[in-house]
Amino acid sequence: MKPLLSLASAIVLLLVAAPLASAQETAQPQRIALWKGKAPIGDGKFEEKDAFITVHRAADPNGAVAIICPGGGYGGLVTGAEGHGIAAWLNKRGITGVVLEYRLPAGRSSVPLADANRAVRTVRTNAKEWGIDPAKIGIIGFSAGGHLASTAATHFDEGDASAADAVERVSSRPDFAILVYPVITMGEKGHGGSRQNLLGKDPPAALMDLYSNEKQVTAKTPPTFLAHPVDDKVVSIENSKMFYEALQANKVPSQLLELPSGGHGLNGYKGPMWDAWQEKSLAWLANLKVIPESK
Repeated sequence: MKPLLSLASAIVLLLVAAPLASAQETAQPQRIALWKGKAPIGDGKFEEKDAFITVHRAADPNGAVAIICPGGGYGGLVTGAEGHGIAAWLNKRGITGVVLEYRLPAGRSSVPLADANRAVRTVRTNAKEWGIDPAKIGIIGFSAGGHLASTAATHFDEGDASAADAVERVSSRPDFAILVYPVITMGEKGHGGSRQNLLGKDPPAALMDLYSNEKQVTAKTPPTFLAHPVDDKVVSIENSKMFYEALQANKVPSQLLELPSGGHGLNGYKGPMWDAWQEKSLAWLANLKVIPESK
């Protein structure tokens, strides 16, 4: 009988190990070049550089996905706490997290937006393969990454049906946006460093207006959740307030969570204020039927 028991035990172990191995395989991040080494810089010109997305697939996916735009003042990328750390948090709720390593603009204002638009299109193109609902593709941004996320939420198109590249045929519109202590305006209430890095020195008024996203909201802007500490000394909460007021004026489903403390970065990405925006944003997504209600 002992050999039979050993064989039975081995079969049970194999049956248990198979799905575990499958889940571990699914959880392996996948880094993808968006432009294959030929990235647009505007005016029909290109550079031999690239932007990347890293896809973190949830072990138990619910079909929702969020493209994550780390902050860094458009002069760097905080890909840890505001990137891969956010993807890990999303995965726990069944949401696929996609970290966007966008190109830094150095005054080339169209470059980060081109990367964000391409990221949305790439995720939508691969939705079936990645187990994603193409109508539940959102974008999350922090600080200057929040500006990029809000730019993607206000500067999008439906795709070019005649494009040779299949990715360019689909819409770049996110289905929802979550903005955490975001830069929104390029005006006096914005962040000077982000403005100079994105637009260059002494940008013309028309360019500043174009990237002042509170001025670009329409009824087609996707539902948006904003969280901002009232004591933020780096990026004023007025940024979030202006965007929220524009969303409300255009009857876009939206919520602004004014956090009582934490400053820029919310106490180093930890503590009750950090937990609060995460909890409230998930409840907001559940209310929109983007994700299931938390059990």
